[in-house]
Amino acid sequence: MGLALPSSQDPTDRWTAGAVEDPLRLIKLAVAAILLFATVVSVLLTVTGVVPRAIVLVGICWALYGFIVAIVDGVLEPLIDGFARLLVDAGLQRTGAGYSGIESLVASGHYEAAAEEYRERAQESASRTEATLRRAALLAGPLNEPETAAAELDSLRSGETPMDPESDIRVGLALVQLYEISLDDPGRAMTELRRLIDRYPSTRRMRQLRIALAQLKQERFGTPS
Repeated sequence: MGLALPSSQDPTDRWTAGAVEDPLRLIKLAVAAILLFATVVSVLLTVTGVVPRAIVLVGICWALYGFIVAIVDGVLEPLIDGFARLLVDAGLQRTGAGYSGIESLVASGHYEAAAEEYRERAQESASRTEATLRRAALLAGPLNEPETAAAELDSLRSGETPMDPESDIRVGLALVQLYEISLDDPGRAMTELRRLIDRYPSTRRMRQLRIALAQLKQERFGTPS
């Protein structure tokens, strides 16, 4: 489907794009709904003559909405994003070190060295999934070793330590991309998608996974379902 596996990014980006919604979107929607209701009431009060000057509330309502959205977008979201990054880094990195050093190797074209660094980082339980996914992206991309990437991801998933659902889904989606793009094996890609759908029927990504499976069938075999 014209997909490209990035060399240094999460190899599940193609499947997860759009799956993560604005964490404060519900707040904005709730505020908008309340102020819209207040606007309608104000207009009705003005039109019916019950409170002739109620129309002034319309401007106040939407000025308030603009202020709240500005606070949410400009203050709360950056704070939440920053805190989330701190949590992620705390769980993934060694003491005083994240992935920036390895990413520098990737940026300078030292792919083999970067892949080896990811392999070493994957020995640590806290960073095993993330490091293996990043290494797989390099193997499947600039290093042109998609079979090795698929084998390592499959080994990660079938390891002795059970994977949490989120990690299992991420690895599964990375395998879907490898099978579909790098290995040109749409049958295995669809099998993996079906496995994820059957295993995690209540995941928030269910609709996205079903759409992806239907698209694969349509584009590869001409069957929409």
